[in-house]
Amino acid sequence: MLEQTLDIATKDDEMETFICHPERGGPYPPVLLLMDAPGIREELRDMARRLATSGYYVMLPNLYYRAGRDTKYGPDVLKHGSEEHGRMRAVRTKMTIPPVMEDVAAMIAFADKQKAAKKGPIGTHGYCMSGPYSLAAAARYPDRIAAAASFYGTWLVSDAVESPHLTLGKAKGELYISCAEHDELAPPEMVKELKALFDKSGNPGELEIHMGVHHGFAFPQRWCYDKPAAERHWERLLALYRRRLG
Repeated sequence: MLEQTLDIATKDDEMETFICHPERGGPYPPVLLLMDAPGIREELRDMARRLATSGYYVMLPNLYYRAGRDTKYGPDVLKHGSEEHGRMRAVRTKMTIPPVMEDVAAMIAFADKQKAAKKGPIGTHGYCMSGPYSLAAAARYPDRIAAAASFYGTWLVSDAVESPHLTLGKAKGELYISCAEHDELAPPEMVKELKALFDKSGNPGELEIHMGVHHGFAFPQRWCYDKPAAERHWERLLALYRRRLG
């Protein structure tokens, strides 16, 4: 495996991005792995590495870069009331979809210039806060995003600009929406509404509810990690990318 961390120029600044891909046999289809609210950490880099071993050019950007370089957080970031949680929330609560869509455009433009990245269709998937970003990207860039997945995405139905529930029909790529049975950030009423909109959109993808698990189930270092569900998440993701990216 080859990996590097570098800055990708965006309209607003330089976005630190972790990139990895196999050493031999390229070029590889580009995939954007969009972080959850706790931000960039080794757990996410390991997930990027695992995906890359399947034959993808994986890009993991620090979406908090507009708030500065000091936007990586310690292990207490998920502990409500902790200093790290407060620092993260101060940045997280200012995040909106449109600027992230500009970041996606910058990553696509960057990948198009890399020898190790295959030209053509691109995949994207996001966890938690980035679930909406991934789905919104498929609608904003329908001619490039061939596959997009959201894993326990938060507030997929909202009054936010470019909320994915409003633009499902604009995506040409296949969508996969994964929801946890127990998730206060994606309550059953919201999922039911989203499912109706998804079915109406005519997208060939799937909205799947994983029973008996909680928000965050795919992260190995999270209290709610569920190995069977986490492995199912990898199976669904890799099958999606193989169908649409090769």
